[in-house]
Amino acid sequence: MNFGFLGIQFGWGLQLANMSAIYTKLGANPDDVPILWLAGPVTGLIVQPIVGSLSDRTWNWLGRRRPYFLFGALLASITLFFMPDSPALWVAASLLWILDASINVSMEPFRAFVGDKLPDEQRTTGFIMQSFFIGVGAALANALPLVFSKLGVSGEAPNGVPLTVQYSFKIGAVVFFLSVLWTVLTSKEYPPEDMEAFNKMRNEKRGLKGFFGEIFKALREMPATMKRLAVVQFFTWLGLFCMWMFYGLATAYHVFKAPDRKSPLFNQGTEWGGWMFSIYSIVCFAVAFLLPPIARVLGRKVTHS
Repeated sequence: MNFGFLGIQFGWGLQLANMSAIYTKLGANPDDVPILWLAGPVTGLIVQPIVGSLSDRTWNWLGRRRPYFLFGALLASITLFFMPDSPALWVAASLLWILDASINVSMEPFRAFVGDKLPDEQRTTGFIMQSFFIGVGAALANALPLVFSKLGVSGEAPNGVPLTVQYSFKIGAVVFFLSVLWTVLTSKEYPPEDMEAFNKMRNEKRGLKGFFGEIFKALREMPATMKRLAVVQFFTWLGLFCMWMFYGLATAYHVFKAPDRKSPLFNQGTEWGGWMFSIYSIVCFAVAFLLPPIARVLGRKVTHS
C-alpha cells in the first residue's frame, strides 16, 4: 500500500539535493535560487487542497485515490526524465513547476489512502510504514550521484549538468513510476458503502463554490491545537527550505572551495552535499520508529520541542 511513497520520495529527494546545482550550472546566481524554488511551496499550497477535495469526490473503475496516483506519477516521471536535459534556465524552472504539481497530485491522496483502507488500530503502523518508505526513497535518491561518481562515471552533458546527475534523474523517473504502479496494481479500493449518500455529497461539493466552501469551513472549524501547530510548521518549513536550497551549494563553495560552477570541485561538493542529505534521511526514518514510545513517556509537546 505504501510502496509508492518510495518512488514519490525518490522524486522529491533528487529535486531537493540537485535542483540548486542544476540551476547554477544553467547560469543562475545564488540570489536567483530562492525565486526559482517557488514552485515547491506554491504548487503545494494550490494543488494539495484541490486534489484532496477532488479525490474525496471521485469514484470510477480505478477507484478513488488510485487515478490520482497514476496520473501524477506518469507526468512526474516524464518531467524527471527530461529535467537534467534542460537547455536553459527558464526550461528547468518551468519543468520544476510541472514536476512539483505532478508529485503533489500523486502524493496528496496517499495520505488519505491509509485512512481509507486501515482500521483505527492499524493506522499508526500504516503511517510508520509511510515514514519508512519516505526515508528509504529519499536516502537512495540523495546518494545516487555520489554512488555513480564512485563507480567511475564522470563528465558533463552539453548543458553542463554532470552525467552523475543525468543518470540519477533517469533512474529516478523509472523508480517513481514503477513503485507507484506497484501500489496501483496491488492495492484494492472498495466503493462507498452508501453510494446514494456519496453521490449526494459529490453533487453538493461540485464546482468552485463547493470547493472554496469546504476550505473555509475547515478553516473555521479547525481546532485550536491545529492552529498553534500551523504556526510551528510555518517556522519549521522556513528553516528547512533554507537548508534544501543552499546546502549543496554551500558544501561546494565553502567546504570543497570550488572557485566557480565549472570547477570539478563544484560537482564533487554538490555530490557530497547529496550524500549528507542521504544520511539526514536515514536518521529521520530511523528516529521515526522511536518517536511513538518517546512521546508516550515525555508527551507530544516535549517530544516535538
